[in-house]
Amino acid sequence: MGDNYAAYRSDPPVVPDWLNKGDNAWQLACATFVGLQSMPGLVVLYGSIVKKKWAVNSAFMALYSFASSLIVWVLVAYNMAFGEKLLPFWGKAGPALGESYLVRRARFPATAHYFRNGTLENPMEEPFYPQATLVIFEFMYAAITLILLAGSVLGRMNIKAWMAFSPLWLIFSYTVGAFSLWGGGFLYQWGVIDYSGGYVIHLSSGIAGFTAAYWVGPRLKCDRERFAPNNILLMIAGAGLLWLGWTGFNGGAPYAANITASIAVLNTHICAATSLLMWTCLDVIFFGRPSVIGAVQGMMTGLVCITPGAGLVHTWAAILMGLFSGSVPWFTMMILHKKWTLLQKVDDTLAVFHTHAVAGILGGILTGLLAVPQLSSFDLPVPGEKGVFYGGGIFQLFKQIIGAIFVIIWNIISTTVILLSIGWFIPLRMPDDQLMIGDDAAHGEEAYALWGDGEKFDVTRHETIVNNGHGPANESMHQHLANMGARGVTIQL
Repeated sequence: MGDNYAAYRSDPPVVPDWLNKGDNAWQLACATFVGLQSMPGLVVLYGSIVKKKWAVNSAFMALYSFASSLIVWVLVAYNMAFGEKLLPFWGKAGPALGESYLVRRARFPATAHYFRNGTLENPMEEPFYPQATLVIFEFMYAAITLILLAGSVLGRMNIKAWMAFSPLWLIFSYTVGAFSLWGGGFLYQWGVIDYSGGYVIHLSSGIAGFTAAYWVGPRLKCDRERFAPNNILLMIAGAGLLWLGWTGFNGGAPYAANITASIAVLNTHICAATSLLMWTCLDVIFFGRPSVIGAVQGMMTGLVCITPGAGLVHTWAAILMGLFSGSVPWFTMMILHKKWTLLQKVDDTLAVFHTHAVAGILGGILTGLLAVPQLSSFDLPVPGEKGVFYGGGIFQLFKQIIGAIFVIIWNIISTTVILLSIGWFIPLRMPDDQLMIGDDAAHGEEAYALWGDGEKFDVTRHETIVNNGHGPANESMHQHLANMGARGVTIQL
Protein backbone atom coordinates (compact mmCIF):
# COMPACT_ATOMS: atom_id res chain seq x y z
CA MET A 1 0.00 0.00 0.00
CA GLY A 2 1.33 3.43 -0.86
CA ASP A 3 1.22 6.46 1.38
CA ASN A 4 -1.48 7.90 -0.86
CA TYR A 5 -3.98 5.34 0.43
CA ALA A 6 -5.80 7.22 3.20
CA ALA A 7 -6.28 4.16 5.44
CA TYR A 8 -2.49 3.80 5.73
CA ARG A 9 -1.41 7.42 5.46
CA SER A 10 1.90 8.12 7.20
CA ASP A 11 1.49 11.83 7.95
CA PRO A 12 -0.12 11.85 10.44
CA PRO A 13 0.34 8.09 10.94
CA VAL A 14 -2.94 6.19 10.74
CA VAL A 15 -1.00 3.03 11.57
CA PRO A 16 1.59 4.16 14.15
CA ASP A 17 4.61 2.04 14.98
CA TRP A 18 3.11 0.79 18.25
CA LEU A 19 -0.11 -0.49 16.63
CA ASN A 20 -0.42 -4.26 16.26
CA LYS A 21 -3.17 -4.70 13.70
CA GLY A 22 -3.77 -8.33 14.70
CA ASP A 23 -4.25 -7.43 18.38
CA ASN A 24 -6.48 -4.50 17.46
CA ALA A 25 -8.67 -6.63 15.20
CA TRP A 26 -8.91 -9.38 17.81
CA GLN A 27 -9.82 -6.97 20.59
CA LEU A 28 -12.54 -5.30 18.51
CA ALA A 29 -13.87 -8.73 17.53
CA CYS A 30 -13.93 -9.77 21.21
CA ALA A 31 -15.77 -6.57 22.10
CA THR A 32 -18.38 -7.48 19.50
CA PHE A 33 -18.68 -11.02 20.86
CA VAL A 34 -19.27 -9.72 24.39
CA GLY A 35 -21.71 -7.12 23.07
CA LEU A 36 -23.68 -9.84 21.31
CA GLN A 37 -24.02 -11.63 24.63
CA SER A 38 -26.05 -8.67 25.85
CA MET A 39 -27.56 -7.49 22.56
CA PRO A 40 -29.35 -9.62 21.52
CA GLY A 41 -28.28 -12.57 23.71
CA LEU A 42 -29.62 -11.59 27.13
CA VAL A 43 -32.39 -9.48 25.60
CA VAL A 44 -33.71 -12.60 23.86
CA LEU A 45 -33.02 -14.84 26.87
CA TYR A 46 -34.81 -12.55 29.32
CA GLY A 47 -37.71 -11.93 26.96
CA SER A 48 -38.32 -15.66 26.55
CA ILE A 49 -37.45 -17.18 29.94
CA VAL A 50 -40.15 -15.21 31.79
CA LYS A 51 -43.95 -15.43 31.68
CA LYS A 52 -45.51 -13.94 28.58
CA LYS A 53 -46.88 -10.95 30.45
CA TRP A 54 -43.30 -9.89 31.40
CA ALA A 55 -41.54 -10.53 28.08
CA VAL A 56 -41.42 -6.91 26.91
CA ASN A 57 -40.49 -5.49 30.30
CA SER A 58 -37.68 -7.99 30.86
CA ALA A 59 -36.18 -7.48 27.40
CA PHE A 60 -36.44 -3.71 27.72
CA MET A 61 -34.61 -3.65 31.05
CA ALA A 62 -31.63 -5.24 29.29
CA LEU A 63 -31.94 -2.98 26.25
CA TYR A 64 -32.11 0.19 28.36
CA SER A 65 -29.17 -0.82 30.54
CA PHE A 66 -26.96 -1.39 27.52
CA ALA A 67 -27.67 2.04 26.08
CA SER A 68 -27.54 4.05 29.31
CA SER A 69 -24.34 2.32 30.43
CA LEU A 70 -22.44 3.39 27.33
CA ILE A 71 -23.15 7.09 27.86
CA VAL A 72 -22.23 6.94 31.55
CA TRP A 73 -19.14 4.89 30.69
CA VAL A 74 -17.58 7.41 28.32
CA LEU A 75 -18.61 10.43 30.43
CA VAL A 76 -17.14 9.38 33.79
CA ALA A 77 -17.11 5.66 34.58
CA TYR A 78 -14.30 4.37 32.34
CA ASN A 79 -11.65 6.42 34.08
CA MET A 80 -13.12 5.58 37.48
CA ALA A 81 -12.44 1.94 36.62
CA PHE A 82 -9.22 2.17 34.58
CA GLY A 83 -7.82 5.67 34.95
CA GLU A 84 -5.41 7.39 37.31
CA LYS A 85 -5.56 6.30 40.95
CA LEU A 86 -7.76 8.38 43.26
CA LEU A 87 -8.14 5.92 46.14
CA PRO A 88 -6.79 2.39 46.64
CA PHE A 89 -10.11 1.09 45.27
CA TRP A 90 -11.18 3.86 42.87
CA GLY A 91 -9.87 5.78 39.87
CA LYS A 92 -10.31 9.45 39.06
CA ALA A 93 -13.54 10.25 37.22
CA GLY A 94 -13.22 11.85 33.83
CA PRO A 95 -14.46 11.68 30.24
CA ALA A 96 -13.15 9.30 27.60
CA LEU A 97 -14.26 11.37 24.64
CA GLY A 98 -11.43 13.51 23.28
CA GLU A 99 -9.69 12.64 20.03
CA SER A 100 -6.19 13.03 21.47
CA TYR A 101 -7.10 10.66 24.30
CA LEU A 102 -8.77 7.98 22.18
CA VAL A 103 -6.19 7.72 19.37
CA ARG A 104 -3.14 7.38 21.63
CA ARG A 105 -1.79 3.99 22.67
CA ALA A 106 -4.01 2.25 25.23
CA ARG A 107 -2.74 2.10 28.78
CA PHE A 108 -3.72 1.28 32.34
CA PRO A 109 -1.95 4.07 34.25
CA ALA A 110 -2.40 2.61 37.75
CA THR A 111 -1.13 -0.91 36.95
CA ALA A 112 2.59 -0.30 37.43
CA HIS A 113 3.84 -2.69 40.13
CA TYR A 114 6.62 -1.75 42.54
CA PHE A 115 8.93 -3.58 44.91
CA ARG A 116 8.54 -2.87 48.61
CA ASN A 117 11.45 -0.46 48.46
CA GLY A 118 9.61 1.64 45.87
CA THR A 119 11.56 0.65 42.76
CA LEU A 120 9.63 -0.36 39.65
CA GLU A 121 9.12 -4.11 39.20
CA ASN A 122 6.64 -4.18 36.30
CA PRO A 123 5.66 -1.17 34.17
CA MET A 124 2.03 -0.30 33.55
CA GLU A 125 0.13 -2.35 30.99
CA GLU A 126 0.09 -0.85 27.49
CA PRO A 127 -1.70 -2.96 24.88
CA PHE A 128 -0.72 -2.45 21.24
CA TYR A 129 -3.84 -0.67 20.04
CA PRO A 130 -5.66 2.66 20.53
CA GLN A 131 -7.35 3.74 23.74
CA ALA A 132 -10.68 3.75 21.88
CA THR A 133 -10.45 -0.03 21.44
CA LEU A 134 -9.88 -0.52 25.15
CA VAL A 135 -12.75 1.82 26.09
CA ILE A 136 -15.31 -0.04 24.00
CA PHE A 137 -14.07 -3.48 25.06
CA GLU A 138 -14.22 -2.69 28.77
CA PHE A 139 -17.65 -1.13 28.27
CA MET A 140 -19.02 -4.45 27.07
CA TYR A 141 -17.95 -6.03 30.37
CA ALA A 142 -19.61 -3.25 32.35
CA ALA A 143 -22.87 -3.45 30.42
CA ILE A 144 -23.29 -7.21 30.73
CA THR A 145 -22.65 -7.01 34.49
CA LEU A 146 -25.60 -4.67 34.92
CA ILE A 147 -27.82 -6.76 32.65
CA LEU A 148 -26.98 -9.94 34.58
CA LEU A 149 -27.95 -8.14 37.79
CA ALA A 150 -31.34 -7.33 36.26
CA GLY A 151 -32.18 -11.04 36.18
CA SER A 152 -32.76 -10.94 39.93
CA VAL A 153 -35.54 -8.34 39.81
CA LEU A 154 -37.48 -9.29 36.68
CA GLY A 155 -41.24 -9.43 36.97
CA ARG A 156 -41.90 -6.65 39.47
CA MET A 157 -39.34 -3.82 39.58
CA ASN A 158 -40.68 -0.42 38.62
CA ILE A 159 -39.10 0.35 35.24
CA LYS A 160 -38.61 4.01 36.23
CA ALA A 161 -36.69 2.94 39.32
CA TRP A 162 -34.56 0.65 37.16
CA MET A 163 -33.85 3.52 34.78
CA ALA A 164 -32.47 5.52 37.70
CA PHE A 165 -30.66 2.58 39.29
CA SER A 166 -28.68 1.45 36.21
CA PRO A 167 -26.32 4.42 35.80
CA LEU A 168 -25.89 4.93 39.55
CA TRP A 169 -24.92 1.31 40.17
CA LEU A 170 -22.44 1.40 37.31
CA ILE A 171 -20.76 4.49 38.77
CA PHE A 172 -20.74 3.63 42.46
CA SER A 173 -20.44 -0.15 42.46
CA TYR A 174 -19.03 -1.62 39.27
CA THR A 175 -16.17 0.85 38.91
CA VAL A 176 -14.91 0.04 42.41
CA GLY A 177 -14.60 -3.69 41.73
CA ALA A 178 -13.10 -3.09 38.29
CA PHE A 179 -10.43 -0.69 39.54
CA SER A 180 -9.60 -2.73 42.63
CA LEU A 181 -9.05 -5.99 40.72
CA TRP A 182 -8.16 -4.91 37.18
CA GLY A 183 -7.33 -1.22 37.02
CA GLY A 184 -4.39 -1.20 39.41
CA GLY A 185 -6.18 -0.98 42.75
CA PHE A 186 -5.16 -2.60 46.02
CA LEU A 187 -6.42 -6.12 45.20
CA TYR A 188 -4.64 -6.02 41.83
CA GLN A 189 -1.39 -4.96 43.47
CA TRP A 190 -1.79 -7.52 46.24
CA GLY A 191 -2.09 -10.39 43.77
CA VAL A 192 -5.75 -11.46 43.90
CA ILE A 193 -6.38 -13.43 40.68
CA ASP A 194 -9.43 -12.60 38.58
CA TYR A 195 -8.51 -13.37 34.99
CA SER A 196 -11.72 -12.22 33.28
CA GLY A 197 -14.36 -11.22 35.79
CA GLY A 198 -15.34 -14.03 38.12
CA TYR A 199 -15.37 -11.43 40.90
CA VAL A 200 -15.63 -8.12 39.02
CA ILE A 201 -18.60 -9.22 36.91
CA HIS A 202 -20.24 -12.38 38.20
CA LEU A 203 -19.82 -12.19 41.95
CA SER A 204 -20.76 -8.50 41.78
CA SER A 205 -23.91 -9.09 39.72
CA GLY A 206 -24.98 -12.06 41.85
CA ILE A 207 -24.59 -10.27 45.19
CA ALA A 208 -25.96 -6.94 43.96
CA GLY A 209 -28.88 -8.73 42.29
CA PHE A 210 -29.72 -10.65 45.46
CA THR A 211 -29.51 -7.42 47.49
CA ALA A 212 -31.71 -5.60 44.99
CA ALA A 213 -34.25 -8.42 45.06
CA TYR A 214 -34.44 -8.07 48.85
CA TRP A 215 -35.13 -4.33 48.76
CA VAL A 216 -37.47 -4.34 45.75
CA GLY A 217 -39.60 -7.08 47.23
CA PRO A 218 -41.09 -10.25 45.75
CA ARG A 219 -43.26 -10.93 42.73
CA LEU A 220 -46.93 -11.72 43.14
CA LYS A 221 -47.56 -15.06 44.84
CA CYS A 222 -49.06 -16.48 41.65
CA ASP A 223 -45.99 -15.48 39.66
CA ARG A 224 -43.57 -16.97 42.16
CA GLU A 225 -45.47 -20.27 42.14
CA ARG A 226 -45.63 -20.49 38.35
CA PHE A 227 -43.22 -18.52 36.17
CA ALA A 228 -42.80 -20.82 33.18
CA PRO A 229 -40.88 -19.56 30.12
CA ASN A 230 -43.07 -18.22 27.35
CA ASN A 231 -40.76 -19.55 24.60
CA ILE A 232 -38.21 -22.23 25.42
CA LEU A 233 -36.78 -22.34 21.88
CA LEU A 234 -35.98 -18.63 21.97
CA MET A 235 -34.53 -19.12 25.43
CA ILE A 236 -32.13 -21.70 24.00
CA ALA A 237 -31.23 -19.30 21.17
CA GLY A 238 -30.42 -16.56 23.67
CA ALA A 239 -28.38 -18.98 25.75
CA GLY A 240 -26.49 -20.07 22.64
CA LEU A 241 -25.51 -16.48 21.88
CA LEU A 242 -24.35 -16.14 25.47
CA TRP A 243 -22.24 -19.30 25.28
CA LEU A 244 -20.55 -18.54 21.95
CA GLY A 245 -20.08 -14.92 22.96
CA TRP A 246 -17.91 -16.12 25.84
CA THR A 247 -15.21 -16.66 23.23
CA GLY A 248 -14.72 -12.91 23.32
CA PHE A 249 -15.44 -12.64 27.03
CA ASN A 250 -12.46 -14.78 28.06
CA GLY A 251 -10.51 -14.61 24.82
CA GLY A 252 -10.21 -10.84 25.05
CA ALA A 253 -9.00 -10.71 28.65
CA PRO A 254 -5.24 -10.89 27.81
CA TYR A 255 -5.68 -7.73 25.66
CA ALA A 256 -3.78 -9.47 22.86
CA ALA A 257 -4.15 -12.26 20.32
CA ASN A 258 -1.66 -14.47 22.12
CA ILE A 259 -1.24 -17.96 23.57
CA THR A 260 -3.24 -17.12 26.68
CA ALA A 261 -6.25 -16.14 24.56
CA SER A 262 -6.19 -19.51 22.78
CA ILE A 263 -5.99 -21.47 26.03
CA ALA A 264 -8.75 -19.35 27.56
CA VAL A 265 -11.18 -19.92 24.68
CA LEU A 266 -10.65 -23.69 24.70
CA ASN A 267 -10.96 -23.95 28.48
CA THR A 268 -14.10 -21.82 28.45
CA HIS A 269 -16.04 -24.08 26.14
CA ILE A 270 -14.81 -27.29 27.75
CA CYS A 271 -15.83 -26.15 31.22
CA ALA A 272 -19.25 -24.98 29.99
CA ALA A 273 -19.94 -28.29 28.25
CA THR A 274 -18.84 -30.31 31.28
CA SER A 275 -20.96 -28.23 33.63
CA LEU A 276 -24.04 -28.53 31.41
CA LEU A 277 -23.68 -32.31 31.30
CA MET A 278 -23.10 -32.53 35.05
CA TRP A 279 -26.18 -30.43 35.85
CA THR A 280 -28.29 -32.46 33.42
CA CYS A 281 -27.14 -35.75 34.92
CA LEU A 282 -28.04 -34.55 38.41
CA ASP A 283 -31.50 -33.54 37.17
CA VAL A 284 -31.99 -37.03 35.71
CA ILE A 285 -30.72 -38.78 38.84
CA PHE A 286 -32.80 -36.81 41.33
CA PHE A 287 -35.85 -35.75 39.29
CA GLY A 288 -36.11 -38.52 36.72
CA ARG A 289 -35.78 -36.38 33.58
CA PRO A 290 -33.51 -33.74 32.05
CA SER A 291 -34.59 -30.09 32.16
CA VAL A 292 -33.84 -27.64 29.36
CA ILE A 293 -33.86 -24.75 31.85
CA GLY A 294 -31.51 -26.77 34.04
CA ALA A 295 -29.16 -27.36 31.11
CA VAL A 296 -29.03 -23.61 30.47
CA GLN A 297 -28.29 -22.98 34.13
CA GLY A 298 -25.53 -25.59 34.06
CA MET A 299 -24.06 -23.98 30.97
CA MET A 300 -24.13 -20.62 32.71
CA THR A 301 -22.45 -21.82 35.91
CA GLY A 302 -19.71 -23.47 33.88
CA LEU A 303 -19.01 -20.27 31.95
CA VAL A 304 -18.97 -18.26 35.17
CA CYS A 305 -16.76 -20.69 37.08
CA ILE A 306 -14.02 -20.84 34.44
CA THR A 307 -13.93 -17.07 33.98
CA PRO A 308 -11.55 -16.24 36.90
CA GLY A 309 -8.97 -18.70 35.59
CA ALA A 310 -9.74 -19.44 31.93
CA GLY A 311 -6.27 -18.54 30.65
CA LEU A 312 -4.40 -19.76 33.72
CA VAL A 313 -5.30 -23.44 34.19
CA HIS A 314 -4.69 -26.73 32.41
CA THR A 315 -7.48 -27.99 30.17
CA TRP A 316 -7.97 -31.04 32.40
CA ALA A 317 -8.49 -28.56 35.23
CA ALA A 318 -11.23 -26.91 33.15
CA ILE A 319 -13.04 -30.26 33.12
CA LEU A 320 -12.61 -30.52 36.88
CA MET A 321 -13.96 -26.99 37.33
CA GLY A 322 -16.90 -27.93 35.12
CA LEU A 323 -17.73 -30.87 37.38
CA PHE A 324 -17.75 -28.58 40.40
CA SER A 325 -19.68 -25.79 38.66
CA GLY A 326 -22.34 -28.23 37.52
CA SER A 327 -22.81 -29.68 41.00
CA VAL A 328 -22.12 -27.07 43.71
CA PRO A 329 -24.52 -24.39 42.37
CA TRP A 330 -27.01 -27.19 41.62
CA PHE A 331 -26.83 -28.18 45.29
CA THR A 332 -27.24 -24.61 46.56
CA MET A 333 -30.18 -24.02 44.21
CA MET A 334 -32.02 -27.31 44.50
CA ILE A 335 -31.22 -28.38 48.09
CA LEU A 336 -29.84 -25.55 50.20
CA HIS A 337 -32.29 -23.00 48.84
CA LYS A 338 -35.24 -24.98 50.19
CA LYS A 339 -33.71 -25.20 53.67
CA TRP A 340 -32.37 -21.66 54.14
CA THR A 341 -35.06 -19.15 55.14
CA LEU A 342 -33.23 -16.11 53.72
CA LEU A 343 -32.90 -17.69 50.29
CA GLN A 344 -36.59 -18.53 50.28
CA LYS A 345 -37.59 -15.06 51.46
CA VAL A 346 -35.64 -13.16 48.80
CA ASP A 347 -37.26 -13.50 45.37
CA ASP A 348 -34.28 -13.82 43.04
CA THR A 349 -36.22 -14.30 39.79
CA LEU A 350 -33.58 -16.06 37.67
CA ALA A 351 -31.49 -17.41 40.58
CA VAL A 352 -28.61 -15.05 39.74
CA PHE A 353 -27.22 -15.59 43.23
CA HIS A 354 -26.68 -19.29 42.51
CA THR A 355 -25.59 -19.08 38.87
CA HIS A 356 -23.26 -16.08 39.27
CA ALA A 357 -22.37 -15.37 42.91
CA VAL A 358 -21.90 -19.01 43.97
CA ALA A 359 -20.25 -20.02 40.69
CA GLY A 360 -18.06 -16.89 40.72
CA ILE A 361 -16.72 -17.55 44.22
CA LEU A 362 -16.23 -21.22 43.34
CA GLY A 363 -14.23 -20.28 40.25
CA GLY A 364 -12.10 -17.80 42.18
CA ILE A 365 -11.19 -20.36 44.83
CA LEU A 366 -10.48 -23.11 42.29
CA THR A 367 -8.29 -20.70 40.33
CA GLY A 368 -6.35 -20.00 43.52
CA LEU A 369 -5.70 -23.74 43.71
CA LEU A 370 -5.14 -24.63 40.06
CA ALA A 371 -3.42 -21.65 38.38
CA VAL A 372 -0.38 -22.94 36.47
CA PRO A 373 2.93 -21.06 36.99
CA GLN A 374 3.86 -20.71 33.31
CA LEU A 375 0.40 -19.58 32.18
CA SER A 376 0.20 -17.24 35.15
CA SER A 377 3.51 -15.65 34.22
CA PHE A 378 2.10 -14.82 30.79
CA ASP A 379 -0.81 -12.80 32.12
CA LEU A 380 -0.71 -11.91 35.82
CA PRO A 381 0.86 -8.63 36.96
CA VAL A 382 2.53 -9.80 40.17
CA PRO A 383 5.54 -12.09 39.50
CA GLY A 384 5.37 -15.51 41.10
CA GLU A 385 1.56 -15.74 41.29
CA LYS A 386 0.39 -19.35 40.99
CA GLY A 387 -2.06 -21.80 42.45
CA VAL A 388 -1.67 -23.52 45.80
CA PHE A 389 -1.22 -26.90 44.09
CA TYR A 390 1.77 -25.53 42.15
CA GLY A 391 3.69 -24.03 45.04
CA GLY A 392 1.77 -20.80 45.45
CA GLY A 393 1.20 -21.45 49.12
CA ILE A 394 -2.01 -21.28 51.12
CA PHE A 395 -1.65 -17.48 51.18
CA GLN A 396 -2.88 -17.32 47.57
CA LEU A 397 -6.11 -19.00 48.61
CA PHE A 398 -6.39 -16.50 51.46
CA LYS A 399 -6.03 -13.67 48.94
CA GLN A 400 -8.82 -15.11 46.82
CA ILE A 401 -11.15 -15.31 49.81
CA ILE A 402 -10.36 -11.75 50.96
CA GLY A 403 -10.95 -10.47 47.42
CA ALA A 404 -14.36 -12.16 47.35
CA ILE A 405 -15.29 -10.75 50.77
CA PHE A 406 -14.44 -7.21 49.65
CA VAL A 407 -16.57 -7.51 46.51
CA ILE A 408 -19.49 -8.95 48.51
CA ILE A 409 -19.43 -6.26 51.21
CA TRP A 410 -19.05 -3.38 48.75
CA ASN A 411 -21.91 -4.58 46.56
CA ILE A 412 -24.25 -5.10 49.50
CA ILE A 413 -23.56 -1.61 50.85
CA SER A 414 -23.54 0.28 47.54
CA THR A 415 -26.64 -1.46 46.14
CA THR A 416 -28.54 -0.87 49.38
CA VAL A 417 -27.67 2.83 49.54
CA ILE A 418 -28.54 3.39 45.87
CA LEU A 419 -31.91 1.64 46.08
CA LEU A 420 -32.96 3.24 49.35
CA SER A 421 -32.05 6.65 47.92
CA ILE A 422 -34.09 6.01 44.77
CA GLY A 423 -36.95 4.71 46.91
CA TRP A 424 -37.38 8.16 48.44
CA PHE A 425 -38.48 9.48 45.04
CA ILE A 426 -39.67 6.47 42.99
CA PRO A 427 -41.39 3.30 44.23
CA LEU A 428 -39.04 0.38 43.68
CA ARG A 429 -41.81 -2.14 43.08
CA MET A 430 -44.80 -1.84 40.78
CA PRO A 431 -48.20 -1.86 42.55
CA ASP A 432 -50.03 -5.17 42.72
CA ASP A 433 -52.75 -4.17 40.27
CA GLN A 434 -50.11 -3.43 37.62
CA LEU A 435 -48.23 -6.61 38.45
CA MET A 436 -51.35 -8.57 37.60
CA ILE A 437 -51.27 -7.04 34.10
CA GLY A 438 -47.55 -6.90 33.36
CA ASP A 439 -46.19 -5.45 30.13
CA ASP A 440 -49.35 -3.62 29.15
CA ALA A 441 -49.36 -1.73 32.46
CA ALA A 442 -45.63 -0.97 32.36
CA HIS A 443 -45.24 -0.11 28.68
CA GLY A 444 -48.63 -0.20 26.97
CA GLU A 445 -47.25 -2.99 24.78
CA GLU A 446 -47.43 -6.77 24.62
CA ALA A 447 -44.96 -9.32 23.28
CA TYR A 448 -47.37 -11.46 21.27
CA ALA A 449 -50.33 -10.07 19.31
CA LEU A 450 -52.41 -13.23 19.45
CA TRP A 451 -56.18 -13.09 18.94
CA GLY A 452 -57.87 -13.86 22.20
CA ASP A 453 -54.83 -12.69 24.20
CA GLY A 454 -54.77 -8.92 24.25
CA GLU A 455 -56.70 -8.19 21.05
CA LYS A 456 -60.41 -7.39 20.90
CA PHE A 457 -62.51 -9.49 18.56
CA ASP A 458 -64.60 -7.28 16.28
CA VAL A 459 -67.78 -9.23 15.50
CA THR A 460 -68.86 -6.91 12.70
CA ARG A 461 -65.56 -7.26 10.92
CA HIS A 462 -65.43 -11.06 11.19
CA GLU A 463 -69.12 -11.93 10.79
CA THR A 464 -68.85 -12.73 7.12
CA ILE A 465 -65.97 -15.09 7.82
CA VAL A 466 -67.69 -16.80 10.72
CA ASN A 467 -70.75 -18.11 8.94
CA ASN A 468 -70.24 -16.87 5.39
CA GLY A 469 -72.72 -14.10 6.09
CA HIS A 470 -75.57 -16.50 6.95
CA GLY A 471 -75.34 -16.55 10.76
CA PRO A 472 -78.43 -15.50 12.76
CA ALA A 473 -78.45 -11.82 13.64
CA ASN A 474 -79.04 -12.50 17.34
CA GLU A 475 -76.28 -15.12 17.69
CA SER A 476 -73.84 -14.20 20.43
CA MET A 477 -70.16 -13.51 19.85
CA HIS A 478 -69.22 -16.55 21.92
CA GLN A 479 -71.36 -18.74 19.67
CA HIS A 480 -69.64 -17.22 16.64
CA LEU A 481 -66.27 -18.10 18.15
CA ALA A 482 -67.39 -21.62 18.92
CA ASN A 483 -68.70 -22.11 15.38
CA MET A 484 -65.39 -21.17 13.80
CA GLY A 485 -63.26 -23.11 16.28
CA ALA A 486 -61.62 -20.07 17.86
CA ARG A 487 -60.29 -22.17 20.68
CA GLY A 488 -57.90 -23.73 18.21
CA VAL A 489 -55.98 -20.48 17.73
CA THR A 490 -56.03 -19.14 21.28
CA ILE A 491 -52.69 -20.05 22.80
CA GLN A 492 -52.01 -20.19 26.52
CA LEU A 493 -48.41 -19.10 27.11
